[in-house]
Amino acid sequence: MCNQSVGLIQRAVEEKGISTTSITLDESITKRVKPPRVLSVPYGFGYPLGEPNNPELQHAIIAEALALLADDATPPILKSSRHTPCAVT
Repeated sequence: MCNQSVGLIQRAVEEKGISTTSITLDESITKRVKPPRVLSVPYGFGYPLGEPNNPELQHAIIAEALALLADDATPPILKSSRHTPCAVT
């Protein structure tokens, strides 16, 4: 699903009182749409959780995105992943 669509859906769901978080591959679009909570990852399209067959990295990225739900900052919140790019950029 494209970053713009996800961001717009997030905003609509949040208006109903349900907290959301997502992962983005394109910060420029995300900054324009302003979804409530987003983790920006340094990977190429098709690899939002990093390299294939690396469940440790993938779980860590998901945990990072879910941790945004506990962030006390006022949305929109856009944080960069602490993980570095892998071979599939």
